[in-house]
Amino acid sequence: MATPAVTAATISAESRNAPNSPERVFETVRKREEALSHLLMTFVSTGLLFMVFPGTFLGVWNLLQISGRESAASVSQAWLQAHGHAQVFGWVGSFILGIGFYSIPKLRDGANSYLRAAWVCWAMWAAGAAIRWAANIYLWEWRVLLPASATLELAAFAIFFREVSQHRPDPEGKGRLEPWILVVASASMGLLLVLLTNLAACFYVALRGGTPAFPHVFDQRYLALVAWGFLVPFVWGFSAKWMPVFLGLKPFRPRILQAAVVLNLTGIALTVCGAGGAGVWFFVAGSGLAVMALRMFEPAVNEAKIRGVHKSFPLFVRMAYVWLLVAAVLGVAAAGWDTSGGIWGASRHALTVGFVAVMILSVGQRVLPAFAGMRLLWSTKLMVAGLTLVSLGCVMRVSCEVLAYQRYVTWAWSVLPSSALCELAGLTVFAINILGTFVLEPSHAHKQPVMAGMPLKLS
Repeated sequence: MATPAVTAATISAESRNAPNSPERVFETVRKREEALSHLLMTFVSTGLLFMVFPGTFLGVWNLLQISGRESAASVSQAWLQAHGHAQVFGWVGSFILGIGFYSIPKLRDGANSYLRAAWVCWAMWAAGAAIRWAANIYLWEWRVLLPASATLELAAFAIFFREVSQHRPDPEGKGRLEPWILVVASASMGLLLVLLTNLAACFYVALRGGTPAFPHVFDQRYLALVAWGFLVPFVWGFSAKWMPVFLGLKPFRPRILQAAVVLNLTGIALTVCGAGGAGVWFFVAGSGLAVMALRMFEPAVNEAKIRGVHKSFPLFVRMAYVWLLVAAVLGVAAAGWDTSGGIWGASRHALTVGFVAVMILSVGQRVLPAFAGMRLLWSTKLMVAGLTLVSLGCVMRVSCEVLAYQRYVTWAWSVLPSSALCELAGLTVFAINILGTFVLEPSHAHKQPVMAGMPLKLS
C-alpha cells in the first residue's frame, strides 16, 4: 500500500523540477530580477559618481574661478566642456541606459546574453566618459584619447540600441507602440545624433585643434542639440508615462505632445543650421505645447501616488516644468540681447539643472528604490532637503548669471559661488540618499509579484 504514496511524491517532485513548472519559472524570474536590479544599481551608482565629482565639483571649481576674476573667459573651455560631458553622459546617460536595460527585458527572453551585453555596455560607457574627462583636464595624449572616448561611447550605445531594438510589442495587444514610447524613441535618436556629432568633432579637434575644446560656435549648436534633442524629449516621454499616475492627472494629450516634439525638432534643425534666432521661438512654442499636453498645471483628478517619498514631490515636478518655460524664454532673450554669454548660460542652466536635474531628483527617488529590488527610499527628509538646495541654487545661479555677466550689477559676482555650493550640497544629498537606499534598505522583491524581471506595481 506504500507504492501509491511513493509514486505521488515522485510525481510531485518531478513536477516541481520540470523546466516549465510554476516553481521553476518563478525562480528563474526571481533570479533575473535580482540580476537586473544589481545591473541597474551599478549604472545608477556610476552616474552618481560622475555627477558629484567629475561633474558638479568641477563645475563649482570653474565657477569659483570665473567669479573671482569676474570673467567667463578666465577658465579653460576644455574644463568647462569636461564638466558638461561628465554631467550629461556620465550622470544622465548612465541613468538612462541603466533604466532602459532594466525595463525592456520584462517582455523578452535570452536573459543571459542580454545581461552580458548590458555589462559590456556599462564598462564601455563608463570608460568613455571617464577618458573624455581626463583628456580634457590633464591634456595627456588627448589627441588619441578624445576620439577613443567618443568611439567607446558610441559603441556602448550601439550595444544598448541593438538589445532594446529586439523588443517587440505584446502580440496580444494592439501591435502598436504607445505614444510616450515614440517620444522616448525620438530622444534616443537624438542621443544617437549627439554621439555621432561628438565622434566627428573629437576626430576634427584631434587632427586640427590646438586644445581638446570644441570651437565656440560649433559648441553652442552642439549644446542645443544635446539639451533640446536628447534631454528634453526624454523627460517629456517619461513624464507622459508616469505623471498621470504619480500626480493623479488626466491622461496626457498624445496629439498635442506629438506637435510639441515636431516644433522642438524644427527648432533644433534651425539652430544647427545657424538660424538660432528663429529656432528659440520654436523651443518656446514646443515647451508650451508639452506643458499643455502633459496637463502639468491642471488640477489633479486622482490622489497623487506619493507613498514612500516626500509629500512635496508633486510641487517639485511642477516646478521643474516652470524651469523649462523659463529656459525657453531666456533663450529668446539671449538671441536678442546677450552680449557676454550670460543669458545663454542662464538659459542652459535653467534647462539642465532647473528642469532636467530637478526632474531626476524628484522622479529618481520615486522609481529607483522600487526598481532596485522593491526597496523603500532611505530618507524622505533628505529628499526634500536635496531638492530644496538644488532649486535654491538654481534660482541664485540663473538670476545672478544674467546680472553679473551682463555687467548690470557687480554684487551678483559674489553670489555665484554660493549658488554653486548650494547645488553641490543638494546633489550630494541626493547621491547619499540613493546610495543609502541601495546599501541600507532591505529588498522586498520576494513580497512583490513580478513578471519577467519587472515589478507589476509602482504604487
